[in-house]
Amino acid sequence: MEELLNSLPQIGRVEYISIRPERKAPVEYVPEVEAMPGKGLKGDHYQGKSGKREVTLIQFEHLQAVGKMLGRAAIEPGLTRRNIVVSGINLLAFADRQFRIGEVVLEMTGHCHPCSRMEENLGPGGYNAMRGHGGITARIVQGGTIHVGDEVKLA
Repeated sequence: MEELLNSLPQIGRVEYISIRPERKAPVEYVPEVEAMPGKGLKGDHYQGKSGKREVTLIQFEHLQAVGKMLGRAAIEPGLTRRNIVVSGINLLAFADRQFRIGEVVLEMTGHCHPCSRMEENLGPGGYNAMRGHGGITARIVQGGTIHVGDEVKLA
């Protein structure tokens, strides 16, 4: 089993980055962001508050799935209120593993479950459509700058 868990030849890509300067504030798209161990993403309202939720990530492919469940096209990334959207790799494969985004090393700390804001942002049924598709939370092991277009892979 360990051999299978360590075999992840796919390489993903950062498609979108956002921060939320204040709680409940709209997300702000940024082309790059500084990741600081023990602090989080520079300019994000979670910065320095929780070691288990320094970064939130969601799969681009799940935006399409949630959109289909809601009877429309893929949902806009900012509506999920996640920091980083990645494509081409299964984020859940990083469970109990460290992974790299460009020069930054992260470690998955858990699932990022949807909140009640999904009903507001996505409309009726948004919360339930996001269940199982909310992405992951991670802590920063090695800091640096994350850019749109960076590779995402096992460390």
